[in-house]
Formats: sequence, structure tokens, C-alpha cells
Amino acid sequence: MLVPDTAELSVERAPAGRASQVRAPSTRLLHRAEPVPAPAWRAVWRALLASHLLAWAAGVGAVLAFGFGPDRGALDPQGLTRGLGRVGDVLAAAVARWDSAWFLTIARFGYRPDLAPYTSPRAAYFPAYPLGIRAISWTGIPLVLAGVLLSGAAFALALYGIHRLAELELPRLRVRSGASSVPALAVLVTAFSPMAFFFGAVYSEALFMALSVGLFWSARHGRWLQAGLFGALAGATRSTGLMLAVPALLLYLYGPREDRAPDRPPRVRAAGAAPAQPWRSRARELLLPRYRLRADVLWLALLPAGMALYVGWMAAAGGDPLAPFHAEQAWSRHLVGPFVGVWDGLVAGFDGARQLLSFQRAHVYFPGAAGDPFIVASHNLLALAFLLAAIPAFVGVFRRLPLAYGAYALAGILLPLSYPVAPQPLMSIPRYLIVLFPLGIWLAAWLAERPRLRRPLLVACAVAMMVFAGQFSTWHWVA
Repeated sequence: MLVPDTAELSVERAPAGRASQVRAPSTRLLHRAEPVPAPAWRAVWRALLASHLLAWAAGVGAVLAFGFGPDRGALDPQGLTRGLGRVGDVLAAAVARWDSAWFLTIARFGYRPDLAPYTSPRAAYFPAYPLGIRAISWTGIPLVLAGVLLSGAAFALALYGIHRLAELELPRLRVRSGASSVPALAVLVTAFSPMAFFFGAVYSEALFMALSVGLFWSARHGRWLQAGLFGALAGATRSTGLMLAVPALLLYLYGPREDRAPDRPPRVRAAGAAPAQPWRSRARELLLPRYRLRADVLWLALLPAGMALYVGWMAAAGGDPLAPFHAEQAWSRHLVGPFVGVWDGLVAGFDGARQLLSFQRAHVYFPGAAGDPFIVASHNLLALAFLLAAIPAFVGVFRRLPLAYGAYALAGILLPLSYPVAPQPLMSIPRYLIVLFPLGIWLAAWLAERPRLRRPLLVACAVAMMVFAGQFSTWHWVA
């Protein structure tokens, strides 16, 4: 059983001009084997199976109706997403497309930095996920199926962790009604988000989210060795894994934590009492860490270890140690400054709307991208719509969840919005957003207070997921 740390209930009152501090006793987390909560696993498996089956059915149906798509051979020159037989190729259509070919290529042939520049783009895909695929394939399982199994297992663990974190943060979410439904809703909005089909595909999203959730759970309970290991693996999964250092440090220094009481509990003024300190002193007090540094903080030095090992191996293999970062240039990513990509995305979205409303292709309003200007315009508008729709969720996370959750959500979107793609500034933004699980927890709390909106929103998201899964399966670009 998880017992909350009641030390944060410390109250400082100042009657008659004299301060007296009343500090509630600290109740620590009981470190013993706990039974796995059956309701959590039931909610996880139901949501996971339902969402995966919907996405798979939509993908297979799209291939049967429209074919594999004209670009199949060009986008998968090694043929690793096919070769499974006539039926197998159709069944794999919903899970192995686009970046899946890169992960499968690395799992099959490795990075081969000695063949650069021909193999240089592979370096943009970090090694933890393709190594996991290769390890599973050693049992004789085909690479595509190995990737599906890895993604499915990781997604199950991620959903379970989200359920438990939502339970843990219920008192801080301050849900006015329907609080008991928040954990299950957090699982549902994650599993049926419009881009959730990526969690069942041969993509690294599920693994990265599972590791980030594991880091939060470990840090919330003061298990810093585990947090460091989860962070190291996340850094070896995606470049944004380094951003997990931000919430890890915030949880260490400011909490909330279940392992021990704060060394400097926050002061709470009594209702109606006048401020006892000037604003500068109050600001200084807010910035002062609640927990003093101890030796266990050194475990957080493991967070960059995964990326450091990858870079070091690349150098030892005779390649460019900075190849994982230089490889992004193959997709026209370039540094423009913190969050400057938002402006580029707004410009691209505005030009996209002009293109579609003009009902003509002769004049191109956003000439940076090649191809059909209507398709480019729709991609830019879709990416911008996802970003704009996420803004209320970012604000809600900062308002209703501990600071570490909001800081992680903001840090997790910093890199793609600072390194936009020139032809499509907000490329892959929907995929970067779906792994930011605090947004889903906030949305679950918001829906818990509005029961009439739950079913319509979840149905709309599930339908959108099926549409995008169908496009993905036929080699049409999604996110």
C-alpha cells in the first residue's frame, strides 16, 4: 500500500506576531512487496487490446481496399517490412512503415559507420529499441514480430505506470468530482489518442514512454538508482531522453517525494493572514530546495550514460561521435533557437490554409517543400492543429500537477520546436506529444469532472486513430 508523505501538510501560522510551526509527522513509503492492483491491470489490458485491435483492423482494411501504396519499394529498399508471405505482408502493414524500416535495418545490419556517408542517416535512430528487437529475434522470431512484441510489452508497462502515477497524484489534482475515475481515464486517453497506433508499431515511442514513466515512479519514491537506470535507457532510446534530467532533479530537490519528509517543509499562511515577508523573501523561499543534497543524488549522473555510451561506441567503431546529431540534417532539421520553431510552424500553417483555400496548385504559398502543395499544406496544418490543441493541456499540467510534470512536458517538446524541419517545421510533433504522459493525466482529470464529454471525446479520438492508422499502412505520411 502506498502511504503519502504527510510532511507536506506543514503549516506556519503567526498569531499575536509570533511564528509557531506545526509539522505533521512523516509517514514513509513502506518498502515491501506489494500485490499488483488487479483494477490497474484490467484497465490496462482492456485499453491496450482494444486500441491495438482497432488500429490493426483499420490498417489491414486500408491495405485490402487501397493496396500497399506506390512508394513501398522506395521507402523500404531492404524489404524488411515485407517478405512475410502474402498474408503476412498484409497483417504487418499496420505496424511496419516509414521509420520502422530504419529500426529494422539497424536491428538486422547494425549502424555500419564504416560505410558512411551511405549509412549516416541510421545514426539518428538511437540503439536501445533496435537492440531490443535484435535480442528478441535471436529466439527465431521474425524482426517485425519482435518489434511488435517489444512495443506491446513496453506499452503495457507504460499504461500500468500511468495508472499508478495518476492514483498517486490524485490529491494534488484537486478533482472536484469523479476523482476515482481519473486513473482509468488516463489509461484510456493515452491508449486511444489519435496517434496511439504508433505504440503498437515498430517504433520507439512505447519503449521511451515506459522508461520515462518508470523514471517518474522511481523518483517519486526516492529510488534514485532505478531512476538513473531508467533515465540512462531513455537516453539510449531517443535524443529527448536527456530532458528527463529536468524532472528528476526537480523531484529530488523539491518533491513531492514518498521516501522521506522534506528537510525544509513549505510554509503555508493561514487563511486571511497578511504576508509576513516581503515578496523577495517569499520568492527566495520558494526557490530554496525542500530536500538537501545527499549521496544518493549521484545516481542521477547515470542519466546521460546511455547517450554517452552510444556516442562513445560510434567513435570506437570508426565513425563520427557526433553522427547521431549530424544525421538530423538528412531530414533538413536545423537549429533556430528555443521554441522558435513555433513561429515557423505558424507561418507554414497559415500558408497551408491559403494554399487549400486558393483551390489551385499553380502558385505555391509555402515553396520550401517539394511535392503536391495540397498534401504539404495539409501536413503543415495537421501538425499545427496538434500543437495548438496541446497548449491547454500544457497549461493544465502546470496548474494541477507537481512542477516536475510540467517541466518535463515543456522540456520534452523543446528539441523538436528548436530544431524544426525546413520543408515542414512541425514534422513529427504529434509523435513527440503522445509520449508526454502528463498531458494525458491532466486530460483525464479534466474529463473526470465532465462525464458527458468522456464518451464523445474518446470515440472521436478512436476514429481519428483508425483513419491515421489506415493512412500509415498504405505508406502515406502521418506525423
